[in-house]
Amino acid sequence: MSLAAGVVAIAGLKVFSGIVGPFFLALMLTIAVQPLQGWAQRRGWSAWVGMVIALLAVVGILLGIGLALAVSAWQLASLLPEYGDKLNALLDNARGLLSDLGISSDQIQKVLDGIDVGKVAEFVEQLLGGVLGVFSNLFFVLALLLFMAVDGMTMDKRMTVVQGQRPAIAGALLSFAEGTRKYLVVSTVFGAIVAVIDGGALWLMGVPLPILWALLSFITNYIPNIGFVIGVIPPALLALLDSGPVLMIWVIVVYSVINFVIQSIIQPKFVGDAVGLSVTVTFLSLVFWAWVIGALGALLAIPLTLLVKALLLDIDPSTRWADVLIGAPLPKKVPEEQAREREAERP
Repeated sequence: MSLAAGVVAIAGLKVFSGIVGPFFLALMLTIAVQPLQGWAQRRGWSAWVGMVIALLAVVGILLGIGLALAVSAWQLASLLPEYGDKLNALLDNARGLLSDLGISSDQIQKVLDGIDVGKVAEFVEQLLGGVLGVFSNLFFVLALLLFMAVDGMTMDKRMTVVQGQRPAIAGALLSFAEGTRKYLVVSTVFGAIVAVIDGGALWLMGVPLPILWALLSFITNYIPNIGFVIGVIPPALLALLDSGPVLMIWVIVVYSVINFVIQSIIQPKFVGDAVGLSVTVTFLSLVFWAWVIGALGALLAIPLTLLVKALLLDIDPSTRWADVLIGAPLPKKVPEEQAREREAERP
């Protein structure tokens, strides 16, 4: 019965992904800026002042990133048609190489007919249309942010009441909010570091539009495990069209070294301490939420998993043992060892 109910709930989330995705995005942003409201109240300011400060912070971040991406995408769309001749030359070289390997001309033609700069430019235009669609959803997100910020003014009092009546529920929700906030802080800091290093490296190598690719690196840093793979594909292809395969190889090598060291060695340590999820669980959460909600699900995979964990595991003391299995930090001493030590210390 539980599995059947879970399937129905997942199907409902997938059907209403157009509403669920923006709702969770607004929820994550509200949690991220909630400390600003508490900071304003501790200074003796009105709750409305804290709400306005938090709302302006979120709106500024969203509009800044959205406008930067839109301008850079328009530049990319205007730049791609200039590489038509270079792409045709690369295709001719690829056709000759495949012919030398013994592949028939008909097979080569079928593979290469679908590659055209005009189609790439058309794809970019569709992508820009999608960006405009995101901006249309942005009004929905901003409306949700406004309502959630108003509710946030009394959230501390509400949680105090819940703490008195259902302490386990209050503890689980507070743990979810704290873990989500830590994850967003860690991912934002490391995303900014990766974006600056990647953008500077692309600028030094002469790859066009380094600011756009830096922004892409920053955004894909929120996608666990495979984010940098998604972020390296566009600049590598543009480097191939602009200067040939040598520059493309250098872009891939530099990206791989930078992102492997930062995102695969350093960042997971901080993320694991912040959220308590194993690498396997984070990867599965990425696949699952991307399938259920789409692109927003990939970006919010970790916070959504933390919410499910809080509602299904942390909310019930009898199921908290599962935290150990999905990667929560182990205590230095398990309860049995502590009990044996206390027994040995007795006179």
